Amino acid sequence: MSLLLMPKATAVWLVDNTTLSFLQIGDFCQLHELEVQAIADGEVAVGIVGLDPVSNGQLTKDEIERCEADPAERLQIAKTDIPQPVARQKGPRYTPVSKRADKPDAIAWLLRNQPDLSDAQIGRLIGTTKPTINAIRDRTHWNSSNLQPRSPVEVGLCTHQELHDAVVLAVARAAKKRPKTEEGAEIEAPENVENAADETRLEPAATEPEAPANPITTAEALFKKTDDPVEPEEEVVEPTIADIWPSDKTGSA
Repeated sequence: MSLLLMPKATAVWLVDNTTLSFLQIGDFCQLHELEVQAIADGEVAVGIVGLDPVSNGQLTKDEIERCEADPAERLQIAKTDIPQPVARQKGPRYTPVSKRADKPDAIAWLLRNQPDLSDAQIGRLIGTTKPTINAIRDRTHWNSSNLQPRSPVEVGLCTHQELHDAVVLAVARAAKKRPKTEEGAEIEAPENVENAADETRLEPAATEPEAPANPITTAEALFKKTDDPVEPEEEVVEPTIADIWPSDKTGSA
């Protein structure tokens, strides 16, 4: 949809040359009804020369007459065959000269408070280059000693919504790069690394020796079968020579 050229000048002409209501003129010129009434009273747009919308092809006489006959109708801008200008491709953000000196402070603020932002995102937000960002990060910038980190929203280099969208995108990208376990949960470092290391170094508790299957106490071993009668051991008599070679008493007599 084409936009109206010089809306206040067009409103001045419509107030002076038509019988359209203030509401109809305000709706067509994108002005408030009271502002159109102030134009008619000479309180607003004093000295503005009226612009004829019929001669420049934005309205037709038939459209004006149609809306004059019915106050409920609204003016419709005429369609034109003039080719519309091609939108300029996105390029480096333009920064007014008065705010260019605030860029290093804004870069320092982003590097300190939003570490997830990439250099490309910082460059688009502030309209700067990667060498400048690296120089401020490495503290090799010519004015590093005088930098005062300030929010780019505060100094007017970007809007709060642009900064919010960039931070959300950076956090989402950083979350995808973090390692994950098999279950999909992120690996978290222990709260106290020293305590965690101590826990891993704890020696296992000493195990007690296993008791024998049928333990027998010393008293039982000593007093086992004490009531049974003790049988005397048989005396072993060694044979003598006389038993082996008995002498013949008859022959010797």
